[in-house]
Amino acid sequence: MKKLLGLLVAALVAMPASADVLNNVELKGEVQTIASDVRTGGDRVYNSGTNFRVLAGLSADLVEDVRANVLFQYNDAWLSNYAGNTVQNYWDNVTLAEANVVLSNLFDCFEATVGRQFYGDEDSAVMYVGPNHYVFNMNRAPSLDAAKLTYSDDFKSVTLLAGKLVYPTSTTAVKNETIYGADVRLNLTDTLKLQVYGYDLKAGEDSTILYDEKHTGFYGAKATFAPEAFALSAEYARAFQGHRLVKEPKDTPYLVKVDASLNLAAFTPRATFYYAKGDGFGMGNYYPSLLIGHLFAGKSVPLSNYSNDGLRLFNVGVDYTYEKWVLSLDGYSFQDRTAQEAGTLEADLNVKYNHNEYVQLFAGVGYGKYGGALKDTAKDNTIGQLGMLIKF
Repeated sequence: MKKLLGLLVAALVAMPASADVLNNVELKGEVQTIASDVRTGGDRVYNSGTNFRVLAGLSADLVEDVRANVLFQYNDAWLSNYAGNTVQNYWDNVTLAEANVVLSNLFDCFEATVGRQFYGDEDSAVMYVGPNHYVFNMNRAPSLDAAKLTYSDDFKSVTLLAGKLVYPTSTTAVKNETIYGADVRLNLTDTLKLQVYGYDLKAGEDSTILYDEKHTGFYGAKATFAPEAFALSAEYARAFQGHRLVKEPKDTPYLVKVDASLNLAAFTPRATFYYAKGDGFGMGNYYPSLLIGHLFAGKSVPLSNYSNDGLRLFNVGVDYTYEKWVLSLDGYSFQDRTAQEAGTLEADLNVKYNHNEYVQLFAGVGYGKYGGALKDTAKDNTIGQLGMLIKF
């Protein structure tokens, strides 16, 4: 398979482009490197070391209204291997992140994407399949082997999805979980937008994440109000599981997330409230804070697993932008959902330097005082992070 894909890429590069075939050939990808160190405690297992990920591939217009995308992935940690690795050692760990074709103007109104692909919004708390940024130990970018059909106009966008989840590793690429979903987005006014979605994950015989349930999934809605410099969004999602498509258990997991921000030119104050009950949103990508949030990301578990009773999270922060610099100061309070125990407090300072439109350097420090569900981990802890992100 790898040899065949290598020959395909070589043919795409070597073949001369004609007026009708292989137009607009583009090299695309990114390189991310993150070094992180935690002072003490069990967090060191998940938050210490240096990880890097390389995504590289090609995109080209094959013929009119048909575009092809191929993207390869390599990720690893810096090792103390004085002898070094051979080229074959690296090539054996290269996986296929994307391989799809995009058909535009299908029936004069649809766009279809067929094949291996990323999906969702990276900042989503409920659904994202793709590469993560700025989070240590989330190097591997999952994908979907799927068919996606989208209809969009000025007022609405409707997306239908069917496929299988792909978890790239050096030994196997596919776990047998099938996903079906729909996402509808409406531009109600110039300032008010509404999103409604629903997803069903059906377990296969070798499923590793769905346990004994045949179906598990979630549905929800998100409203965004953004007049001028102010932005406010509120999202509610609810999970289901069972041996039929929609069956809510007695203690149904649910999630509430509210975000607010005010753009004051150089300064942007912002706040987030996150409230989750149960463990039903493992496909989300919301892992705030360098210490606590990234700890759950490294364990590959939902943020709502903070305690057996879910999570109540408050975040207040401010961004300051000056020329190429962006400085962010954040305070967090992590607490069990019903606030029966003392919370875990964390303060983070992050700095990003945009060298140009392709290259960004970033660094951060964080301090956490543990309480409640994490009080046995350590009395307090600190973390430092340094990284580089190159996109092309």
